[in-house]
Amino acid sequence: MTQVTAVSFDAKTGNYFAKIGSKTIKSYSKSYVEKRLKSMVGDIEVAVAAAVEKSNRYGINERFGFVEKLVTMVANGIQPSAVITGEGGLGKTYTVTKTLEKNGYKDISDLAGFQVGQVINTSKCFTMVKGFSTAKGLYRTLFENQKSVIVFDDCDAVLKDPVALNLLKGALDSYGKRIISWNADMRDEDLPRSFEFQGRVIFISNMDQDRIDQAIRSRSMMIDLAMTLDQKIERMDSISKTAEFLPEYDAKVKADALALIREVKDEAKEISLRTLISVCKIRASNPKDFKDLATYILCA
Repeated sequence: MTQVTAVSFDAKTGNYFAKIGSKTIKSYSKSYVEKRLKSMVGDIEVAVAAAVEKSNRYGINERFGFVEKLVTMVANGIQPSAVITGEGGLGKTYTVTKTLEKNGYKDISDLAGFQVGQVINTSKCFTMVKGFSTAKGLYRTLFENQKSVIVFDDCDAVLKDPVALNLLKGALDSYGKRIISWNADMRDEDLPRSFEFQGRVIFISNMDQDRIDQAIRSRSMMIDLAMTLDQKIERMDSISKTAEFLPEYDAKVKADALALIREVKDEAKEISLRTLISVCKIRASNPKDFKDLATYILCA
């Protein structure tokens, strides 16, 4: 279910606004926002209550724990595909890659780190694909990584292209041999017309689950990491206490930065790990009077 917020008023801009998934409806007219929201979700109170109930049923850190378990299932070949959705900047990609590495997988996205002639066990490797990809590019990626785990990070174009979706249907089937074919013009002599795909696929997307094609949803296990403001800060608090997060700064710097973000959360332009990193830098550079500059950067 897509996350829905009630209609609120932003005193700074004079706009009424509401969010449905990643979309924001805003206007000087409250009735316009309510009308638009109602046309999209029906009964607003029911939709908001359902979204809040779903969000509160499983805490955000618990859902990130689910991500680790699901990625492990993909790594072990139990599940052919997974879809992880939610706003960017709060650790989806980091959680996926670190879980794969914990399961003994090597990142072969950049082969510069490997010696020439080095033998690579592709069945224990993963590759990251970021940004735009055509259907033909997807076919090549699937062929070149046919026994590996492929992580599509913010590659929403392949989830919208009809040709790419047909290729993915073949790659994600959970029964029998998964044969992928390209029957259109083939000018790349190094690519076969068809091949058996034995790998697995993980999608990381900022899209709402409802916008992802039904064929992908029905072939994958999905976890939604949509968060309220308080859940974002809860997640940031959890990450800030790990040894891997900004090890060059001590715990007091991170705690002070997070405390300020809590104070200005309702006025901040964005709340994410990037926000926390920025405030930590300001706090470390200006320990005595960092708040004014940090508040300006966050809210101006």
